Parts: sequence; C-alpha cells; structure tokens
Amino acid sequence: MHKGILIGYARVSTQDQHLALQDDALKAAGCKKVFRDTASGVKEDRKGLLEAMEYARKGDCIVVWKLDRLGRSLRQLIETVRKLDDDGIGLKSLQERIDTTTSGGKLIFHMFGALAEFERDIIRERTMAGLKAARARGRQGGRPRRLGEKEIRMARTMWKDKKNTIREICGVLKVSRATFYRAVK
Repeated sequence: MHKGILIGYARVSTQDQHLALQDDALKAAGCKKVFRDTASGVKEDRKGLLEAMEYARKGDCIVVWKLDRLGRSLRQLIETVRKLDDDGIGLKSLQERIDTTTSGGKLIFHMFGALAEFERDIIRERTMAGLKAARARGRQGGRPRRLGEKEIRMARTMWKDKKNTIREICGVLKVSRATFYRAVK
C-alpha cells in the first residue's frame, strides 16, 4: 500500500474528446490533484504527464483511468512505469485494476516487460531470417545506388577532363557532390 498522495493523470487524443469522465473517476478514486493532456499518446512530450511525474514524490502514486492514457505502445508504457518505479512512485490504473504499489501489480508489470522483450526478440529474429533468405536469393538490402556502372564510368571520364567542374558534372548526372565523390572513389 502506498504512503503518499494520489495524483491523477488524464489524457484525451483530440480537442473533440472530453476529460470529464476521466476527471470524475480520478476524483472519486481520491486524487488530490489531476494533471491533463490533450495530445496523441504517440507524442513523447506530454506536458501534463511530465508535470505529474515532477510533482509526485517518493511514496506517491499516479492514478490513470486506463493504462492506454500513459502511452500508445507497450514499450512506452513500460518505460514510463520503470521511470516511476525508479523514483519510488506507484501507478494505479482504475479500469484494469492494476496497482504497482502491491506485489501483484509489480508482478503484472514484470510480465508485461518480459512479453515486450519477447516481442522485440521475435521481430528481430524474423527480420534477420528474412534478410538471410533474401541474400540467399541474390537480393541485396539497402537503398538502390543512384548511379549505375555506366554513369560511374561517365563521371570518372568527365572528371579526368579538367575543363569540367564538379558542379557541372553533378548537374549532368543529377546527383549531389557527396554522391559524385562516393561514386568516383
């Protein structure tokens, strides 16, 4: 059980949505102060959340109506909870009935973290397998070259002729100086 105060955090994604439902639930849960954002959960710079986290002290607990109010992705949510935990601040979600100030709530978040790491590993493995399969079929990854062998030979020939400036050669080939220099190396 937490010792400090309950601090509410409410967020809606657009100006058309209203914070009243969240505000009412947070006040009913006993929150002494509520911080608010009207911003997409994808955005990293949620001023209200940052203010709530700065306002909270060790032993306090940030309360949200739903976990998705803290972030759009599991990774973003776990990072936020880790930061709170590092600062000795708890998290409660009213809809999911999760409370990280209890051992059961901490266990759930550790499981979330393990699942997120597992998901990242699977994505990495699939990506590596796909790249390996593509290479086996003779396909090379990465961005296609701007200049082919024919254009590179032409660039070198033009460059040998001292009457041509780099700017003129780049203009003819329709490439930047950096691309030109990479090609003629």
